Amino acid sequence: MQSLNTFSSLDTSLRKNLTAIFWVGLFFWSSMSSQLPTIPLYIRSLTQSYDEIGMVMGSFAIGLLICRSYLGRVSDRKGRRYTMRIGLIVATIIPLCYAVLPSIPLLMVCRAIHGISIAAFASSYSALIADLAPLEKRGEIIGYMSLVNPLGLAFGPAIGGVIYEVWGYQLLFVCASLFALIGLILTTQIEAEGKVSDREVSTAVKLGFWQTLLSPRVRVPSTVLLLVGLAFGTLSSFMPILMEQKNMSLNAGVFYMAAALSGFIIRFPVARFSDVWGRGIFISIGICFYGISMIIIFFASHDIAFLLSGIAEGIGAGIVIPSVIALLADRTLPQERGYIFGMTWVGFDVGIALAGPIMGKMIGLVGITNIFAIATGICVLGLFVFCTQSNPTVAGSFKFAMGKSSDRYAIKSSASS
Repeated sequence: MQSLNTFSSLDTSLRKNLTAIFWVGLFFWSSMSSQLPTIPLYIRSLTQSYDEIGMVMGSFAIGLLICRSYLGRVSDRKGRRYTMRIGLIVATIIPLCYAVLPSIPLLMVCRAIHGISIAAFASSYSALIADLAPLEKRGEIIGYMSLVNPLGLAFGPAIGGVIYEVWGYQLLFVCASLFALIGLILTTQIEAEGKVSDREVSTAVKLGFWQTLLSPRVRVPSTVLLLVGLAFGTLSSFMPILMEQKNMSLNAGVFYMAAALSGFIIRFPVARFSDVWGRGIFISIGICFYGISMIIIFFASHDIAFLLSGIAEGIGAGIVIPSVIALLADRTLPQERGYIFGMTWVGFDVGIALAGPIMGKMIGLVGITNIFAIATGICVLGLFVFCTQSNPTVAGSFKFAMGKSSDRYAIKSSASS
């Protein structure tokens, strides 16, 4: 396989380091995703209010929003392992709190704190891979290393769904905690973080929050992630409940497993070709698949439709996430990478935070099925923004989004490696 050839061409120490990082990421995402199909149902067992369900689900993004930029700077200053461990510690503790605090207000607090785990871990993981990957193979290695997400989403929901159905919520939360603890222990096997001198923060990169967020190289990726986050937040908050209402025999965990497997498979060709064809065309395709997933759910009346929607969502995530990470790596220097990664993903966090309460309110007006038609429109808007704003001019943006021109905001120097 091409991936094996790529890794065999790396020196032994780098290959060993990337392997350790991969296992840490796999256990982290297995912990997070094991709760995905059951958290909305757990909240539903405590309240029948869609508003409250949306509020609790959306609270997850509060910790992300508050801590993303700060933890990004900490990652640049103290190292990627340091902040990855913060995320894993939070991911170890909070599921146990879910098990012993079955109260809507307390769950909102716990969900907000749980969001810190992704704020600390995800950006640091991506930045660490970008730091270590050779420039000429950056997109390919980022694509392969980002497989921890779909693999975790394949194992986690399947395991979580079985544990929930056989033993209930409490043991599920204990297992989620154990997954994160194993990941925390495995961080001791990460030996190197690239050149520390490359991440020394200079005054040139000490940009303010809004100056960074509104800069051309960050604003559009963040906006696209905001809109994708709204669609994904709608799906993760209400899709399991919709399946339950429609009396689907398909377990929601199988939906996420189908998404994970399709995301896993699609990353191999995307990883291989994104360094050749550019990031733009893949981001465009990925947004389209997110939209396809939402519209399939809107029309779904059988298990197979939900399964197809999961496959489409997995393809969308499997293309968009590594492509945006590679795009950001192209546009940043090592000493600012953690901060910029964190700032850009604020858009995704806001989308998830808003999806729960906004769509929860709209269910009362249009019904739970129709919110997925709205989510489809949001994906179309995301594609329009990317195709018209991703480069300095509309024409240049469209060409970049179609894979016909290079990224004008990319940093070409070797300093970005």
